[in-house]
Amino acid sequence: MAAPIIASYTLYFWEVKPESINYGELLEVKPLAGDGLNQSNNTIFRMRDLRGKWALISVDSGKCDEYCRKKLYYMRQVRLIQNTEKNRIERVWLIDDPEIPAPEIASEFEGTWLVNAKNSEILTQIPAKASRHDHIYLIDPIGNLMMRFPKNPDPALMAKDIKRLLKVSQLEHAMGTDSKH
Repeated sequence: MAAPIIASYTLYFWEVKPESINYGELLEVKPLAGDGLNQSNNTIFRMRDLRGKWALISVDSGKCDEYCRKKLYYMRQVRLIQNTEKNRIERVWLIDDPEIPAPEIASEFEGTWLVNAKNSEILTQIPAKASRHDHIYLIDPIGNLMMRFPKNPDPALMAKDIKRLLKVSQLEHAMGTDSKH
């Protein structure tokens, strides 16, 4: 099951021209598991709910300061830039404290999963240099954490990385391999 995605990563890097490099930092590819409370409808959110989709993940307080809002904005814009491929991408805000986001933040970033992940095993699996709040993370369609973007990311460069990954995962699909098995 993991072979198609790993093949996609290999294709991703073979297609990169020597003068270019991926913008996001590749992480050790590992499954991300766990659950939290979906704050939009008070149901259990499980990481497996994202299966079949790429997911941009932000970890932050429910208070959502200016940097938190900037990350949520970038995630929305990077998804929109993908045009017809945007539906292959989900956005998830893992809230790591008991704070409830203000209604205006929730409505501004409608379509983003708001997940209370305080005390969830999900958070313990997400690596950070200084703070998980510093990064936007990328999860592949089979649920592997595989990349993180730097603090104060350039959304155009993020979009370029994601476009390449979407392209190579389309190639794998066209070659008759389905990562949803």
